[in-house]
Amino acid sequence: MANLRAIRTRIRSVENTRQITKSMKMVAASKLRKTQGSFSGQTAFSERCGEILSRLSDGENALSHPLLQPRPECRTSCYVLMVGNRGLCGIYNQSLLRFCEKLMKQKDTQPYLITCGRWGKDLIAAAGLHPAETVDISDTPTAEEALSLAEKLEGLYLEGTVDEVIFVYQSYRSVLTQTPVSRRFLPMENPEAGEEAGKTAEQVIFEPDRESVLKTLLDLYIINTVHGILLEARTGEHAARTTAMSAAADNTEELIEQLTLELNHARQAAITTEISEIAGGAEALRKNAAGGRS
Repeated sequence: MANLRAIRTRIRSVENTRQITKSMKMVAASKLRKTQGSFSGQTAFSERCGEILSRLSDGENALSHPLLQPRPECRTSCYVLMVGNRGLCGIYNQSLLRFCEKLMKQKDTQPYLITCGRWGKDLIAAAGLHPAETVDISDTPTAEEALSLAEKLEGLYLEGTVDEVIFVYQSYRSVLTQTPVSRRFLPMENPEAGEEAGKTAEQVIFEPDRESVLKTLLDLYIINTVHGILLEARTGEHAARTTAMSAAADNTEELIEQLTLELNHARQAAITTEISEIAGGAEALRKNAAGGRS
C-alpha cells in the first residue's frame, strides 16, 4: 500500500507539472505570434529604408557622417548581449553565452559588455563576464525601447568610450531553429549606391537640403536596425520556450502513462497477494477444522 500511495503522489505531481508546462507553452506561443508579426513587418520596413538610403547617398556624403566613420585603431569593443528575460527555453541562453565568450576571446580588444535581458546575472558573472550595464527589454520590444538603446550606444561611440558596437543575439531561423550570430552595429557600413542609384539621386530635389535628409534617414535606419534586432532576439526566445515547454508537456504525458501502468501493475500485484493470503488462510482454517473432527 505504501508503494501505491507513493505512485499516486508522483502521478499527481507530474499532472501538476503538465498543467504548468502547458500554460507556459500557451503564453510563449501567444507572445511568439505577437513578436513574429512585428518582426516580419519591421524587417520589410528596415530593408526598404536601407534601400532608399543607398539610393540617396553616395560614398563621399555617407562617409562624412561620424557614425559611418571607422576608427583608425579599434581598442575597445562594446558587446550588446541579447539574453532572454527568463529561463525555461532550452539551451537558448547558454549557447548564446558560450558564443559571446568565444567571440570576445577571438578579438584582441578590450571588451565592454552590455546585457539586454534579465536572465542569469549570476551565471553571466560566473562565466567571468562583468557587464558594465544591464538594460531591461520587454517581451515585445517597442520603438521607444529601440530608440533609447540606440541613443545609448551612439553616445558611447561618439564619446569615444568604445570604438565599435557589436550585437550578439540569436538569429531567428524558424520556431525550431535559432542560431547565435554577431552583427556590427557601429560604425555602420556605408550603404553602397550603384550607377542607377546615382542617377536617381541626381534627379531628386532635397528639402531642406541633402545633408539634413540623409541625416534624418540615417537616424531612422539606425533605430529600425536596433528595433529589428530586439524583435528578432525576442522572437527566438519565445520560439525556444514554446518548443521547450511543448517537449516538457509531451514528456509529462509519457511519464504519466508509465506511472499509470506501474500503478496498475502494483495494484494487480497487491490484489493477487491479498487473494493468495485469503486462500492460504481459508486452507489453514479448513485443515484446522478437519484436524479437530478427527
